[in-house]
Amino acid sequence: MNHLLTHLRHVDLAVPDYDRQLDFYSGVWGLTKVTEDSGISFLAAEGSPEQYVVRLRKADEKRLDLVSYGVASPQDVDTLAERLLAGGVQLISQPGTVDTPGGGYGFRFFDVDGRTIEVSADVEVRQHRKIEEKESIPVKLSHVVLNSPDLNKTREWYETHLGFRLSDTLWHPRMGEAMHFMRISSQHHSMAIAQGPHTALHHVSFEMRGIDEYMRGTGRLLRAGVRKLWGPGRHTAGDNTFTYFLDPHGNTVEYTTELETLDEDTWHPHVYDFSEDGVADQWGTANPMNELIAKESFNDVDRGVFVAPPV
Repeated sequence: MNHLLTHLRHVDLAVPDYDRQLDFYSGVWGLTKVTEDSGISFLAAEGSPEQYVVRLRKADEKRLDLVSYGVASPQDVDTLAERLLAGGVQLISQPGTVDTPGGGYGFRFFDVDGRTIEVSADVEVRQHRKIEEKESIPVKLSHVVLNSPDLNKTREWYETHLGFRLSDTLWHPRMGEAMHFMRISSQHHSMAIAQGPHTALHHVSFEMRGIDEYMRGTGRLLRAGVRKLWGPGRHTAGDNTFTYFLDPHGNTVEYTTELETLDEDTWHPHVYDFSEDGVADQWGTANPMNELIAKESFNDVDRGVFVAPPV
């Protein structure tokens, strides 16, 4: 099939304590508030051409509003919409004008687990800049990880309908397959699917300039008293660094850097047993992965399943 998706654009969250969430992302986390209007705000990463990488919305219940991906052209938007309709996928909206910062042309639909997914093209590029040495703020959005009660069903749906390719799998002797890393480009993963008890957001990851900036950012959050879940360390799958924190609403967010770039012509997926030393963390510097960390990563049950966000 033609691989139409080009990159991850933004992840949109709804939260009851909107002001506290906005203070976190636009403050210690290091994003820039681009615009705000009556309980909805758009936050950019200074090094990214995307208009925004996180959208926050004030709501009665916490939920994942949507995950947004880019495609190369309006024609690709139309092609994908036709393909999804033919495949029996439920569209939320028809292709048309996108009414968010930067505009564009796109549409929304539900994935197999009931998450709202948006695809768009022709979004105006944001004036961004090079992140300087020792500047410990996110360069861009790196990837998103989603919890699914049936990770292979979800994996197959994303492969069939959106052209994702499997990069690697994490496996455990007691649990079996635990996570699939999925790509839409030479970047090791733009999305991963984790086996969880319910549909929910697992974590959102932000790319830092380099190791030093990643460690400085990690240290800034620790000094600010933000709760660290796991890290600092370096994964085997993807070969990227990681430190995971909890935002004020209990969503897991990650600082990372040096995510692996693959040669897609020669790459073969690995299956890694993450019960073995050095798989979850090559360095051995992170606190051990345990049931408490896993439970936090499962997040709360998402109340937005098969319910399109109001905006």
